[in-house]
Amino acid sequence: MAVRSILGLVLVFLILPLAHAQGVFGFEVLGGLYRTQDADGLKPMGGAALRFKLSPFVGIEASVNYREESYSSGSIAVKSWPVMVTGLLYPVPPLYLAVGAGWYNTSVHYNVSPGSPGGLAVPANETRQQPGWHIGAGVELPVFSFVELVGDVRYVILDHRFEPLSGGNGVSGNSPVVTAGLLFGL
Repeated sequence: MAVRSILGLVLVFLILPLAHAQGVFGFEVLGGLYRTQDADGLKPMGGAALRFKLSPFVGIEASVNYREESYSSGSIAVKSWPVMVTGLLYPVPPLYLAVGAGWYNTSVHYNVSPGSPGGLAVPANETRQQPGWHIGAGVELPVFSFVELVGDVRYVILDHRFEPLSGGNGVSGNSPVVTAGLLFGL
């Protein structure tokens, strides 16, 4: 394990100067706010991304975020780790359009006591995975020769199904997401 880690770091430090010289690869640390349609309020989120520019007008991003939200006045607590892939189109750099898909790894905790109103049995906590989609737009503004300030707005399309408490209809996980981050050219 340690040998692989060291070898990986050596490769990264050999490849990064070449990628930086070409301006094709970057690592982003980001934070933001989102408000899921049926959730209990505005929430912070954070994550990291790798961006690859395939040409001056086309790029791809791979990202992992972390977010928490609650539904039904705190009766349902949700933590998710979406792993996403996003296509980026730069019609007029530094502006970009984004469209992509994500795999949402979600942990659901039901905060319902036995004998709660309505005669519901306490559902078991669960972990699940489900697909989601997103579209959006953003901007990359140079700060230094190797750092850009990135801001974007995306709309996430995701339907949660919390049958025990929502009557089988589920709740909407759709949400606008506003993020800002620093993209380090590597």
